[in-house]
Amino acid sequence: MRDRFNDELKTAMKAGDKLRVATIRMINAGLKDKDIEARGQGRTVSDDDILVLLQKLVKSRQESAEIYEKAGRADLSTKEREEIAIIQSFLPQPLSPAETDAAITAAIAETGAASVKEMGKVIGLLKSKYAGRMDFAAASAAVKAKLAG
Repeated sequence: MRDRFNDELKTAMKAGDKLRVATIRMINAGLKDKDIEARGQGRTVSDDDILVLLQKLVKSRQESAEIYEKAGRADLSTKEREEIAIIQSFLPQPLSPAETDAAITAAIAETGAASVKEMGKVIGLLKSKYAGRMDFAAASAAVKAKLAG
């Protein structure tokens, strides 16, 4: 995945795409921070860690865009949304609602979870299988509803 960032950065630089260059550099800076943090813990940064980082970057950009829109700053909101599109181009295709529901049902069956108390097992399994492809906030609510009902 790191190679893809570097290749895309070179391509964007050659094309003179300043926003794409700045966004990819921001991703690389976040990745270096993760590397430093991981080195202190004696581990390396996996592709799943990179996907989580990208998701956090998207989420923070979405929050910023909403704040800018409420403040009447359409120009800044547009810039944030353009950055979101660039970051999302590195993420795998998210699961559809039907695929998410099927994955949750399968995870509940696989873990044998029978109550809300066992929700952590189900979410842990989903995170290990679908990192970067599932909205875990929504998935948590769905798992809770299935286990409670």
